[in-house]
Amino acid sequence: MQQAKDQAIENVEHVAEGVAAETLPEGKLFEIAQSIGDKRLEELNVEDTTCGYCAVGCRFDLYSDGEEVLAARPTDEDAPVNGISTCVKGKFSYDFVNSDDRLTAPLVRDESGEFREATWDVALSRVAEGLGSIRDEHGGEALSVIASSKATNEDNYLMGKFARQVLGTNSVDNCNRLCHSSTVAGLAKTYGYGAASISTDDFELADCILLTGSNTTEAHPVLATRIKQNVRDGGDLIVFDPREVQIAEYATQYTQIKPGYDAVWINGITRYIINNDLYDEEFVQERTTGFEDVKEAVQKFTPERVEEVTGARPEAIASAAETIAEANRCIFGWTLGLTEHSHGTENVMAMANLAAITGNLGKPGAGVSPFRGQNNVQGGGGDMGPLPDSFPGYQDIADDEVRAKFEDAWDCEISPEYGYYTTQMFLEADDDHVRGMYIIGENAALSEPGVNHAEDVLENLDFLVVQDLFMTETARYADVVLPACSFVEKTGTFTNTDRTVQKVNKVMEPKGESRPDWQILQDLANRMGREWDYDSAAEIMDEVNSLTPLYGGVTHERVEAEGGLQWPCWDEDHPGTKRLYTEEFDTEDGMANLHAIGYSEPAETPDNEYPFTLTTGRVLYQYHTGTMTHREEGIMQYNPSDFVEINPKTANEYGIENGDPVRIESRRGETTVPAQVTDRVGPENLFVPIHFAESAVNRLTDEDRLDPAASTPEFKVSAVKIAAVEDDIDRTGTEAVETMGDD
Repeated sequence: MQQAKDQAIENVEHVAEGVAAETLPEGKLFEIAQSIGDKRLEELNVEDTTCGYCAVGCRFDLYSDGEEVLAARPTDEDAPVNGISTCVKGKFSYDFVNSDDRLTAPLVRDESGEFREATWDVALSRVAEGLGSIRDEHGGEALSVIASSKATNEDNYLMGKFARQVLGTNSVDNCNRLCHSSTVAGLAKTYGYGAASISTDDFELADCILLTGSNTTEAHPVLATRIKQNVRDGGDLIVFDPREVQIAEYATQYTQIKPGYDAVWINGITRYIINNDLYDEEFVQERTTGFEDVKEAVQKFTPERVEEVTGARPEAIASAAETIAEANRCIFGWTLGLTEHSHGTENVMAMANLAAITGNLGKPGAGVSPFRGQNNVQGGGGDMGPLPDSFPGYQDIADDEVRAKFEDAWDCEISPEYGYYTTQMFLEADDDHVRGMYIIGENAALSEPGVNHAEDVLENLDFLVVQDLFMTETARYADVVLPACSFVEKTGTFTNTDRTVQKVNKVMEPKGESRPDWQILQDLANRMGREWDYDSAAEIMDEVNSLTPLYGGVTHERVEAEGGLQWPCWDEDHPGTKRLYTEEFDTEDGMANLHAIGYSEPAETPDNEYPFTLTTGRVLYQYHTGTMTHREEGIMQYNPSDFVEINPKTANEYGIENGDPVRIESRRGETTVPAQVTDRVGPENLFVPIHFAESAVNRLTDEDRLDPAASTPEFKVSAVKIAAVEDDIDRTGTEAVETMGDD
C-alpha cells in the first residue's frame, strides 16, 4: 500500500512535463514539484472533477492542500473524453482561485459612488430592493438576466427560473447568443437538435474531417490532438479558413478563403457532389426532405462564381467534394468562424445540407460537431433554458402546454412573448425598455459587440447587479457586486461539447464569504417573496429531470457512477445517447429537413476608406476576456497582450515591422496593438484576439446588424483601416509575438 502511495506522489510530481516545460517559468515548475513533494499524499485532498475552461469536457484529479490547487492529473479510466491529455490551462491555470484581487465579500456602492464591503444580509437586501422596485414600477419586462456558461447546469437552471418566476421576465440569455446560437438555430431547423450529433470517440473512426472557422489547436487543444491522430492514421483533413491556423499544417488540403462567405464555398461543394452524382441517393430518398430545392439553389454556385466571391479555386472545391464523397465516414466540424456572422444560421444550414446529402449522419465516425467554447455553454448556455425563447430542454415558451407545465411547477404566470436576446438587451436599454440587469459570470463590458455602447448602457442603467469572481470591467459599473465561487469550490454538473453530462466536485472550500451561484439565487429569491428550499445541487438536478425530457434520466448519482451521460437520456433506465439520428431526426416527420440556402453579404464590407477585413478569435494561452488566465504568471509571460496579424505585403506597404504599434479603426471605434507580420492572413485581412481589456477589440465590432434567426453579432467581419503609430515605435530588440504552442 505504501509503495502505491509513493508511486502516486511520484506521478503527481511529474505532471509538469511536456508543454509546461516550454510554457511556465522554471521557478514555477520547481515550485509545483516542491510543493507536492513536501507533502504526503494522505495530507492532500484529491477530487476528480471536470475542467472549467473550454467545453471539450476534460476530466482529471485535482490535488489541493485546502488552500490552493497544487496539481491536475488526468487518469485514463476516469476521463472518457481526454484520457491522459489536458491542455496547459486545464493542467496549470489555477492561480486565479487565490488571486489577491479575488472577491471574497459583497460590495455595495455607497452614496459617494465608492464601493464598500457589506454583509450578505445588507447586499442581498439592496439587490432585492433594486430589482424589486423596477419590477413593481415598470413591470418584469424592464429587467433582464445574463446567465453564465461558466457556471454549472444547476446554477443556470435556477438563473432561468429566477428570471421568470421571481422577476417576471423572459429576457434571460447568455454568451451562447454571441457564439453558437446560429448553430442551435440552423441545426434545429434541419435536424431537430441544436447540438453535436457525434461523440468525441467518433474522431478516431472518421475517414475524413472537414473543419472550418475553427482554430482547433488553440481553442480546443485536446480535440485537435484527436484530429491529428486521425490524420496520422491515414484519415483526410480538409480545412477551409481565412487564416492558416496551426491545424491547417496537418491538413491534407488547406484552402484560404475570404471571411464572411462560407455558404458560398459550402454550396459550391454541394453542387459538385450533386451534379456529379456523388451524393448518397439512398439516404437522401429515405431520410431527407427538400433535396430538389437544394439541388436547384446550388446551381448558381459555379466554380467560377465561388472563386470570384471566396477566392477558393475550382480545383480546391472539386478536391474537397471528391474526398468527402469518397469517404465512408466524414465529420463536419466548426466553431465561431462559421457562426459569428449576420448570416451565421445560413452558413450552418448549408453545412447541414452537405452532411445530409452525403449520408454522414447517424453512423459511427460521421456527423456534425460544433466545438463549444466555454466549459458549460452546451448545458448552462442552452440545455438548462436561460434563454428568452426556451425553457430547459429547448421547450418553446410559446407552446401553451409546455408553458402550463412550468407555470404549475414554478407556481407563477409566464408570458408567451419571447424576451430580449443579449445584444438586444443593450439596444433596448437605449429606450428605457430595459432598466435593470442581473449579470452572472459574464464580462459584457468586453464581450459585447460595440463595447463603447455597452459601457454607456451599463453606466446608465437604473440598477445593475454583477455576480462574479473578480471586480471585472463589467462589475465596475454595478450597484452591488456579489462574490461567487469558482468551479473548484462547488459541486454540480457540466455538459460538454458532445452532450456528455459530467460531475463537478468541490476540491476546496469557497474563498472568504464567496458562495455557489445557486445558493445566492436561493437567498435572493426568498427575499423577493419565494420559498426555495434546495439542500444541494443534486436536488436541483432532480427538479431539472422532472421537467426536462432530454435530461429525464440524469441524476448526480448516475453521472457519478457511470462517468457521464449523454443526452437525450429519457429515463433512469436509458443508457444515454452516444450518437444522434441513428434511426430518425428530431423533426415532426422524423426526416432531415433540408433548406435551399443562397448567401448573404456580410453586413459590412471593405471600401476605400476602410479597406481591410478584421476578424477576431482566441489564442491557446488565454481564455475569453482573461478574468482567470490574466492571473496566471506563466501564461502572462508567454502571451501578455493582444496583437494584430498583418500580411507581409500589407506591412511593407504601411511601413510596419514586427512589434510596431498599429492603430486599427472601424466606424465604431479604434484600438492600438503590436503587429505580428505573418502570411497566416491574406493581404486584405487582419486578425486580433479577444482577450485583453487594454485593447478591447470589440470597440471595433458592430452591435446593430444581427443574424435574423439567432441574433448573433458579426464578430468575424468588420471593415477597418490601419496606421503605424510612428511616435511609439522602438524597434530595438523587437521580436514577433508568438501565439502558438504545442497541444
